[in-house]
Amino acid sequence: MNRPPSQSESPDPEQRSGAPASAPARRGAGPRHAELDLDHFLPYRLSVLSNRVSGAIARVYSERFALSVTEWRVMAVLGRFPGLSANEVAQRTAMDKVAVSRAVARLIDAGRLERDTHDDDRRRSVLQLSADGYKIYDEVAPMALAFEQRLLAGIETAEREALFRLLDRLDELEIQAEAELAAAR
Repeated sequence: MNRPPSQSESPDPEQRSGAPASAPARRGAGPRHAELDLDHFLPYRLSVLSNRVSGAIARVYSERFALSVTEWRVMAVLGRFPGLSANEVAQRTAMDKVAVSRAVARLIDAGRLERDTHDDDRRRSVLQLSADGYKIYDEVAPMALAFEQRLLAGIETAEREALFRLLDRLDELEIQAEAELAAAR
């Protein structure tokens, strides 16, 4: 999948220089709207990259095992952390609770996931991969790791370490910003 050119790759010299691009011609003189440079808007860039990487990996497991991205993410988390509730899976993945619940239901129906009650709290249900779920996990996880290896092969070790430090820091800052927004409400 090709990525649209960034401003630095734009054929328009005015855009490459960082000067604001003139707005496309519009009919009528309406109000001027805010400009959002998506090439330099971090949430957009992270989302697009995440979607492209997830999509590349998803092509393998969706064709082979008829799994959706959400279903695989649930399985990946439970393969690493068995015994979580659906709510805990949603928290770990930052996915919508409803989407996780639907994926859990489909995985249980397909025999890839099992739901049990927690040993200490009978009101709490916990999830784990079934034997069939682990077979799929044990096949897909190495493929996902191999894809990651290929993706990161062009990045030097020091750059990788810096990348992961920055991602950890961004994660901390996002949690802090979200808490500040919640407190301001």
